[in-house]
Amino acid sequence: MLTGVREQLGQALFRRVAGPGGPATRARIHHTPGPRWFGPDRPIRTVHGDASMFIGELTALLLQSLHPLAMAAVAGHSGFRGDPWGRLQRTSTFLAVTTYGTAADAQQAVDHVRGIHERIRGTTGDGVPYHAADPHLLGWVHAAETDSFLRAHERYGARPLDAAGYDAYVADTARVAEALGVVDPPRDRGELAERLAVYRPELRATPEARAAARFLLLRPPLPLAVRPFYGGLAANAVTLLPPWARGLLWLPRVPVVEDLAVRPTGRALTRTIRWAMAPAREQI
Repeated sequence: MLTGVREQLGQALFRRVAGPGGPATRARIHHTPGPRWFGPDRPIRTVHGDASMFIGELTALLLQSLHPLAMAAVAGHSGFRGDPWGRLQRTSTFLAVTTYGTAADAQQAVDHVRGIHERIRGTTGDGVPYHAADPHLLGWVHAAETDSFLRAHERYGARPLDAAGYDAYVADTARVAEALGVVDPPRDRGELAERLAVYRPELRATPEARAAARFLLLRPPLPLAVRPFYGGLAANAVTLLPPWARGLLWLPRVPVVEDLAVRPTGRALTRTIRWAMAPAREQI
């Protein structure tokens, strides 16, 4: 009985993050022989393979939305409202291929994304032009994502890393960032904090950013039965945001509730996800 529940939950979660072609993609990523960008002992494999990513990815989306040019590109070209699960599946597959796949497949995935970025151009509502391939804009997206994944793993990971391990994780992500076109990405946690601070004057919560936050946190395209589960993940994603980012998005902190209810719920949910998906071992 318990095994059946575990398998059903694990399969449902896997379908959500990997899509209908997930099993075939997983087999290709993990079982194709050849050199990899990252060996089995690298921290990036530990972080990206952990259930804490379910929270970290939501945090990253919220934080990334605070750059007006990045948010304009997402709102105008990504289709995140019309096909949010498709976007999640593409992102998850990219992370899996570059983290675990062969070097050839990782480079192919990067080339594909760079081709998409090259075509995404436009102008914000304020008349400011943007280009998704702009190294400075790519640098923000990378820094926000890396910081969010690191924070999520540090708090909810099954085996949190030590300080040197998280520095090595940032260095690992720099390998992928450079391939995508980021110039001089941060290579340890100190440099990552400095880089985020450099972007602070450029950040603000546009109407599009606040609308995206409402969509992600309050109106997810999910059946009512699973919304409480998602709501727990989303609430914990908010707690990982830097205080200044929460302020910009009008997401106030409620210390007692967060400490006594939200964070314990996050730990319980990530343990449940880890339990459900453990039989597959290899995840996307």
